[in-house]
Amino acid sequence: MSDKPKQITRLADYTPPVYRVENVQLTFSLFEQETRVRARLEMIRNPEAATTDTALRLDGRDLELLELRLDGRLLPAERYTLDSEQLVIPNVPERFVLESETRIHPEKNLSLEGLYRSNRLYCTQCEAEGFRKITFYPDRPDVMARFTVRIEADQTACPVLLSNGNRIQAGPLPDNRHFVLWEDPHPKPCYLFALVAGDLACHAGHFTTRSGRAVELQIWVEPENITKCQHALESLHKAMTWDEERFGCEYDLDLYMIVAVNDFNSGAMENKGLNIFNAQYVLADPETATDGNYEDIESVIAHEYFHNWTGNRVTCRDWFQLSLKEGLTIFRDQEFSSDVGSRPVQRIRDVLRLRAAQFPEDAGPTAHPVRPDSYMEINNFYTATVYNKGAEVVRMLLTLIGRETFRRGMDLYLRRHDGQAVTVEAFVQAMEEVSGRDLSAFQRWYHQPGTPELTIRQQFDPDSATLELTVTQQCRAHGQSEPGLPLTIPLTMALLDPASGQPQPLILEGENPASAPLERVLEVTRPVETFRFVGLTQAPVPSLLRGFSAPVKLIAPLSDAELAFMWGQENDPFNRWDAGQQLALRILLSSTSATPEHPFTVPEMFLQAFAATLETTDLDPAMKSLAIGLPGLGLLIEAMENADPGALFAARETVRQRLAERCQETLLRLYAENQTPGPYTLERAVIGKRALKNFVLGLLMALPDRELPARLAAEQVRQANNITDLMGGLVPLVHAGRPEALPLLAEMEQRWQHNPLAMDKWFAIQAMVPLEDALERVQHLMVHPAYDARNPNRIRAVVGTFCHGNLVRFHAASGSGYRFLVEAIRDLDPHNPQIAARLVSALSRWRRFEPVRRADMQSALAEIATLPGLSRNSHEIASKSLA
Repeated sequence: MSDKPKQITRLADYTPPVYRVENVQLTFSLFEQETRVRARLEMIRNPEAATTDTALRLDGRDLELLELRLDGRLLPAERYTLDSEQLVIPNVPERFVLESETRIHPEKNLSLEGLYRSNRLYCTQCEAEGFRKITFYPDRPDVMARFTVRIEADQTACPVLLSNGNRIQAGPLPDNRHFVLWEDPHPKPCYLFALVAGDLACHAGHFTTRSGRAVELQIWVEPENITKCQHALESLHKAMTWDEERFGCEYDLDLYMIVAVNDFNSGAMENKGLNIFNAQYVLADPETATDGNYEDIESVIAHEYFHNWTGNRVTCRDWFQLSLKEGLTIFRDQEFSSDVGSRPVQRIRDVLRLRAAQFPEDAGPTAHPVRPDSYMEINNFYTATVYNKGAEVVRMLLTLIGRETFRRGMDLYLRRHDGQAVTVEAFVQAMEEVSGRDLSAFQRWYHQPGTPELTIRQQFDPDSATLELTVTQQCRAHGQSEPGLPLTIPLTMALLDPASGQPQPLILEGENPASAPLERVLEVTRPVETFRFVGLTQAPVPSLLRGFSAPVKLIAPLSDAELAFMWGQENDPFNRWDAGQQLALRILLSSTSATPEHPFTVPEMFLQAFAATLETTDLDPAMKSLAIGLPGLGLLIEAMENADPGALFAARETVRQRLAERCQETLLRLYAENQTPGPYTLERAVIGKRALKNFVLGLLMALPDRELPARLAAEQVRQANNITDLMGGLVPLVHAGRPEALPLLAEMEQRWQHNPLAMDKWFAIQAMVPLEDALERVQHLMVHPAYDARNPNRIRAVVGTFCHGNLVRFHAASGSGYRFLVEAIRDLDPHNPQIAARLVSALSRWRRFEPVRRADMQSALAEIATLPGLSRNSHEIASKSLA
């Protein structure tokens, strides 16, 4: 941990590097108790440097310097200065070779940054600033160099030695050791460096690019997992094919490798030619992976592969440009998942993630633009705003200029900047050139924090057969007294016939009615704009923000009856789903005004609309399982002031009970109709049937008399031939506190004890229990022999699930959940500040809650902020949350 004060890095202070690295030669000598790293850097002064300073400054952390040479001459200690963060050598020449040897200790590295041990494996994680924990280097993304890497290790302990690029040499060494030499021909920043060494098995395949390059595909896993790789390999094939067809992007090396490791702080890392993955995004079989896990693997494999062009070949100039690679690549993987699966289902899932994570972030004290202005710790900016809102910004560009023009813009961007480290302006400029549009105002999406609100006022005049839509936009970020500048917002819309639900011709005043479309994009660019539609014989129902065409909050004057109508009749799948969500949200929030004299009741209109959606035959099972879902507790909390999670949870359970009572026969019929006998398959239709079947089983468990659904659930667990159906039965039993749950949990513990990913699910099921003894259960889980307080997946499964997922019990009125989190941070932060900081964020929205909880959360944050030796990661989240 740094002994320097917590400093702020600002975008405005960016200056080009004074020295560049042309070529890097690294030699790793891996031993059980230490690793020695010899580095040879061929360096040259950068002609674009903004200073005449001739000192060389290299980043380095937790390194023991053994030797330092400049152009072959050994440098004495008085020739340089060294502290815990930096090596400085004054008066270096214009061009030189710097050689260093350092000693590091991967076996003691619990932060999982730099080079560390995961079980028996050596592996690296260098993004964002992990390479400085390997050797002294200008650890910034705008320094791009060609790497040659030699790895030496014991042949028995580490028979497999991997790094980026192509393997060009290998051979034996004395004392049962061996070496492998790797060469990456493409310049890259050091954050894309990767090394893996250990006892691994390979699941191999092949791919031929459209230009005829033969690519060997290798998925490396620990030997016991070799049977769980086929889905990942098939997903990689799909991604490579899709990227060629959709964006013309071919792979550029002869070898593409993926390694699965158990200890990883995030999901995966796109290191050039050698992706390192959290094992949960590679390993899959019906015993280990749910349908959702299979889909996540397909998506994450694709995401990291797509980075080969959007992130590797063209990378970020600095970390403020992070969304240039991540937002763009999230957009690309969302499009991939839409094309290989269901586009409506994928769009709804993407928006659910945005509303659950990014909207609260935008409305809270840690709000920041898609391109942040400053940071204390860059690892804290791998956020939903940078990733998911960044993807929405890219999607809006496609909506505004059209799919074909967007593709030409991508071609220009990648061709022009191949091998460069650039800014978001370079991306937008390419889109400007191909479209002929001025996108300077659009770029405000990258600079302004906050979620815009679009308020709609409509006025229909039957005499003139016209409808006026007045759109007001406002975006005020947390802590800002004045709204930001107006944004360019694509508002996709239609006008629906109030009887049939079918779109009507959209004729703006002054247009030729012969060419009137049924759907159009209104560009909202000013604070207030009015659009006048003509030729309407009756008042239509406006269908606004179709397909969620912009990441905004829509405030529209739709009545409950109109929302119910759209829930049943709307022909835009997203808006149909969202109408049900908005109607349910209104009803659930109305519970907060209930009194003993006027208790909360579920309106008959809502029960009828739900029943109609449940009965309809025009929705496939996957879409129906989404259409009948209720907003989650987190969305309810965000939708009101002075939130009482306990009261909101009780209201939600009341609604679930009434729906189950009203629709019991239909739910039982759907449960029977959507059984999926036979071998497990990943056919989309079958996945949809499992989703609907398990949803209705969970809803049936809301009945006052749970005997029948409990028997169905227990029978489903015993008969399941896949973990999706097993979890579909087990979760409602555990969460309802049913006696059938205990022996089933014990059986699953015995069955999964040697399967870490399945055991993560076993832990998470119990950490999510919404019963009053939830915290006691969590504390009991944390002393379970299989709980590993240093493994990120296990921490997320227990502590993360409780604090971020089990909102009703984490936010218990006693404040016990907050005190638990303080102690968890006290233990975790010294070892893994990245994971600790993400847990601290569970407290950042304290202002949303009623006064007692608000005060308890604020107190917990204050205690965390003053913990001795607190990391920059956790300190930044705690201090910003309190500000």
